[in-house]
Amino acid sequence: MWVQVKSAPNLIIAEMWKEFFEGEGIPTRILPDQKKEPGVSGLAGYRILVSQEKVHVVEEALRKL
Repeated sequence: MWVQVKSAPNLIIAEMWKEFFEGEGIPTRILPDQKKEPGVSGLAGYRILVSQEKVHVVEEALRKL
């Protein structure tokens, strides 16, 4: 099961989080935030998701920041 660990205001920041997590060996998905109003493609909100089994690894990676 995939769970949300972060949210991002736009696709650029969402992709930055994805690159960071994947650099730590954590498979990551980005999905548009359905709660936000649809608008310009790059300006919609996004959810960053990881496998539920990797949440503890995400917490460790975020501590390093």
